[in-house]
Amino acid sequence: MILNIRKQRRIVEIPLVQIRPCRTQARKSYHDEHMKELAASIEQNGLLQPITVRRISSLEYELVAGERRLRACAMCGKTKIPSIIISCSDDEAERLSLEENIQRTNLHFIEEAQGITSLMQSCQISEREAARQLGKQPSAIKEILHVLQLDEEERALIIKAHLTEKHACALLRIKNKVERRLVLSEIIESSMNVSQTQAYIDRYLCQTEYEKRRSQRQKGAIRDIRLFENTIRKALLAMKESGLDPDAEKYETDQYVEYVVRVPKIRRVQKKKCA
Repeated sequence: MILNIRKQRRIVEIPLVQIRPCRTQARKSYHDEHMKELAASIEQNGLLQPITVRRISSLEYELVAGERRLRACAMCGKTKIPSIIISCSDDEAERLSLEENIQRTNLHFIEEAQGITSLMQSCQISEREAARQLGKQPSAIKEILHVLQLDEEERALIIKAHLTEKHACALLRIKNKVERRLVLSEIIESSMNVSQTQAYIDRYLCQTEYEKRRSQRQKGAIRDIRLFENTIRKALLAMKESGLDPDAEKYETDQYVEYVVRVPKIRRVQKKKCA
């Protein structure tokens, strides 16, 4: 259902204390400098775009759209804020809030991905339908949602370090979570840009693949040595059964496994049992 908000364009001043935060706010982080700039602009020029709320009781309203504007007004000491009051259901309010936040260009890409997921779950729509409602290409939606393969801690670190979506996509080339966390820490500590991150991950994956193949070769060599040792043991047993008395010693270093087998030249004569 598409709400016709134009029919409800009456703007009223509502006390900030009567406005409850939105339940489905996609944005979780707010850049301090940007918020200070917005607050200074509102203090000097006033609020150019009113927020959108819906009435939930005789004295309370729930924010539908305009979280940053509401916070900025509070920062500069405003006690009331220009608002548009709309009538809508819980589901409609959730959808409007999510769409309004997702469509903002300064929303963090991880928060955008989480918001799109919430929108899809709440409205029970597909990626293609979400793309249509948000005015995006389905391929773009798929790419954005790809970053949610990162776990919660990884996402938090990426947001805190102000890494980009390209950083996140490069990280997802590393499938092992433990290794990915170590690589992420190195990227953050070294303040790598996107190009440096991609090059570093290329080298890391090449080195990992080399070590994997080397490990497989070592395992194969160990298996071959065990087969060889088994062959030696069988040969020694056969010599003993034939009357020889061989002596074998094994020497092992980091590079070699060495066997020394000594067989007496004089054949040991087995005593016959008396009848």
